[in-house]
Amino acid sequence: MTAAPTEHTPEHRRRPRARRFVVAAGVVLGLGLAVAIVASVTPWPSAMLIRAVFEKGGAATVAEMEPYVPDTKLTEYRDIAYAPPADGRPQTDTTLDVFTPADGTTPLTTIVWIHGGAWISGEKENVEPYLRILAAAGYTTIGVNYSIAPEAVYPTAVNQLDAALGYISEHASEWNGDPGRLVLAGDSAGAQLASQMAVLATNPEYAHLLGITPSVDADQLVGVILNCGVYDLPAMAELNGIEAWGLKVALWAYAGTKDWSSSSTGATMSTIDFVTSDFPPTYISGGNGDALTWLQSIPMSRALKAADVPVTEVFWSANHVPALPHEYQFHLDLDEAHVALDDTLAYLSALDSRLDAG
Repeated sequence: MTAAPTEHTPEHRRRPRARRFVVAAGVVLGLGLAVAIVASVTPWPSAMLIRAVFEKGGAATVAEMEPYVPDTKLTEYRDIAYAPPADGRPQTDTTLDVFTPADGTTPLTTIVWIHGGAWISGEKENVEPYLRILAAAGYTTIGVNYSIAPEAVYPTAVNQLDAALGYISEHASEWNGDPGRLVLAGDSAGAQLASQMAVLATNPEYAHLLGITPSVDADQLVGVILNCGVYDLPAMAELNGIEAWGLKVALWAYAGTKDWSSSSTGATMSTIDFVTSDFPPTYISGGNGDALTWLQSIPMSRALKAADVPVTEVFWSANHVPALPHEYQFHLDLDEAHVALDDTLAYLSALDSRLDAG
């Protein structure tokens, strides 16, 4: 007589599957533990993950800007080597691109743009469409590469950018630029670096702390453009969630030490503490949906105004819709990005008028 089928799998048939599950779970747990251990002793794996995300976003942002670049004919100078690269790094680390109106005959105010990317990603090509837009408006614009982390650590980029400014000062006239009318500009980490180069040139005590003799004089810097930057490292502790994790990993990679906040790196990167009345007239902006605006850009604007620096600020109310993200100024599909662009051009025009008036 045949036994009726049971609704339950026999015990001896369940055990192999259960054992396989336990083994698989153990492997996953072990791998997770190994990844956690590696991530606790080196920033490399996490920094590479963040870089991949940033590179994808950067390519998408370039594609978004491209349709808004005017057809104005420009003269281009590409991949100019401004200094030898850091040991073991490719020459592209220390190159720059120049864009200037093709019909220009007089020296133009020269905008030197330092790209962002959390100090661990990015390249000058990420800002090329924006530089073309500004050049079409009558400026010589320069995009600068520098060595990113963790392959190179602080203050490598600072030294390279100082060398870049020296090279630009020497050669600007060859590109229809004016070495006496330099505007430092940057976005995100590039804004931090732009502010650092401006402080370096305008605050002798700060230059002494860094041990750098600036390659340009304070009177050569006529303006600064700061978009969505970081200027107060201790305030970064107030961030939480994925933003806090990402920035802490980036800073660990860039500083070369997990203790960047208690070292000279964190102190000297905090340019909010070193601005003086000699800091150039500044344009500063950030989106209302970007935590860095509230923790960094608005406090930096206040510090500049407290030092009697002329400030043009473009900020949005907390309840503005849509909430404007980090680097909103490059998202030219947004009306607010065009407002920021128009205000940037108005700021530059006012600089020129003031300089022309003597």
